[in-house]
Amino acid sequence: MKKGIAFFDFDGTITTKDTLLEFIKFCKGNLHFYLGFLLYSPHLVAMKLKLISNQAVKEKVLHFFFNGTPVLRFNEQCELFTHQILPKLIRKKALDEIQDLQSKEFHIVIVSASPENWIRHWTNKMNIELMASKLEEKDGKITGKILGKNCHGDEKVRRIKEKHTIEDYKEIYAYGDTSGDLPMLKLATQPFYKPFR
Repeated sequence: MKKGIAFFDFDGTITTKDTLLEFIKFCKGNLHFYLGFLLYSPHLVAMKLKLISNQAVKEKVLHFFFNGTPVLRFNEQCELFTHQILPKLIRKKALDEIQDLQSKEFHIVIVSASPENWIRHWTNKMNIELMASKLEEKDGKITGKILGKNCHGDEKVRRIKEKHTIEDYKEIYAYGDTSGDLPMLKLATQPFYKPFR
């Protein structure tokens, strides 16, 4: 039996803020950011009332801000964001926990609803596995749509089980901070809800 595996949500668990929102601000500036969210505020309210899916709202926002952006330029912005902004958003307690688990030979997996594009650089540097939402690309450009399903809620569990036989692990840790992480937390022998606040 393998020793241990740990699944971490990213936004709000490892980071202090939602990285999608911070990435939009980084790329588009505060004025464009707030105008966009003012425009889509009815959709955000509908999502909170569960009248429209998390994925549908996210795609509307992504389409508004990034539809037609060349993939190369988008990924360059993602890398800049990873180097310039992301380090300021990482919670020290979360980073300490990850490094402690790595020293105990746990396999670490980030499971995030945010697009993989700006998380990937950080997880590669940390030698951590990443499961995240993927953005659709068409003719070398970002469309604003998510490829397949948003990595949120039950989709987190589906992806975990698709890649890992969790029964092979003696210890299963999971860390999250929202209702969208609860299905993942139920997989764990040691679940942690909002552990680094």
